[in-house]
Amino acid sequence: MSADNYIPSLTLEPNAAAAVEEAPAPQAVKEDIPVEKPELSKLSPAEQAAVKEFAEKIDILNTEQVMNYGSAAQKNITEFSDAALNSVRTKDLGQVGDMLSDLVIELKGLNFEPEEKKGLRGLFKKSTQSIASLKAQYDKAEVNVDKIVESLEKHEITLMKDISMMDKMYERNQEYLKELTMYILAGKIKIEHLRNVELPEYQAKARESGLPEDAQAANDFANMIGRFEKKIHDLELTRTISIQMSPQIRMIQNNDTLMAEKIRSSIVNTIPLWKSQMVMALSLHHSEQAMKAQREVTDVTNELLTKNAQALHQGSVSVAREAERGIVDLETLKKTNQELIATLDEVRQIQDDGRARRAQAEEELGRIEGELKQKLLDMKG
Repeated sequence: MSADNYIPSLTLEPNAAAAVEEAPAPQAVKEDIPVEKPELSKLSPAEQAAVKEFAEKIDILNTEQVMNYGSAAQKNITEFSDAALNSVRTKDLGQVGDMLSDLVIELKGLNFEPEEKKGLRGLFKKSTQSIASLKAQYDKAEVNVDKIVESLEKHEITLMKDISMMDKMYERNQEYLKELTMYILAGKIKIEHLRNVELPEYQAKARESGLPEDAQAANDFANMIGRFEKKIHDLELTRTISIQMSPQIRMIQNNDTLMAEKIRSSIVNTIPLWKSQMVMALSLHHSEQAMKAQREVTDVTNELLTKNAQALHQGSVSVAREAERGIVDLETLKKTNQELIATLDEVRQIQDDGRARRAQAEEELGRIEGELKQKLLDMKG
């Protein structure tokens, strides 16, 4: 079931929440949810009905229910964040980078400039010895390259599994985000009803009876609404964490994908090219023996060695560039960091504003209560 069709089961009993199960891998990559305020109109009709029905069941006079409201969803987000963090901690892409660097060293390690032998005898033996030396270097390098490729293939399999796992994590995060959104909307619907309907009833009763206990009951009820509002605000903070998780998951997944692509490119493109160039080099060396004139042999050999050296240089430089490239651009990391810092600043500002509003409300309620008591004393006089 995709996150778009997933309708969370809201509960006022967090201990009865079902254990988290493995989500099926999605068939397509979904776009990240934009950071925005939750709105009831953006839910499906079935979800809107579920939210409104759940809002009617909320009882703010039940202290335990208020304290535990939405805690099941918050717990899911906490456990989910820990799982994502552990996935990042156990990943060592540096080892893969070292292997790719070792591969480049092996591919560049062949010596196409054999030691120059002096004298007439060295002139005749040069061709045969250079061929033998190049074959020996190639055989040694091939063994090392095969070992590196074997290790890279294992890392590639691991990376592909991680990429698939990140799809599942993304899908599950979308479900948690929808669940939190529905809890928040249900709570806000309930708060609106409490402030516009039930609280005025408490206040009217206190004014009509003039009894201190009724005034206290109205004040207590207002405080309960305030505590429930704070709980909804906490859920909104948790929802922000869930929103941040989506691009973070995609960033980690993109890093894995880039590294897997580098590994696959090295295995299927670079190494076969290197081997074909070695075959060409050996063939060119064999052609030296067919040359009749020593001067012609020297000219042709130098030309062929130059071409192969240039080809190997070009291929090695390309591999080195790809291996040394960063898996994430610095500007991307800066932008991500700035966005996270801006988010934290905004959340802090929201908290400060909420604290100031609550303090103002408490001061206003105290003034109202004092005026009510003074009015009661005046009536007795």
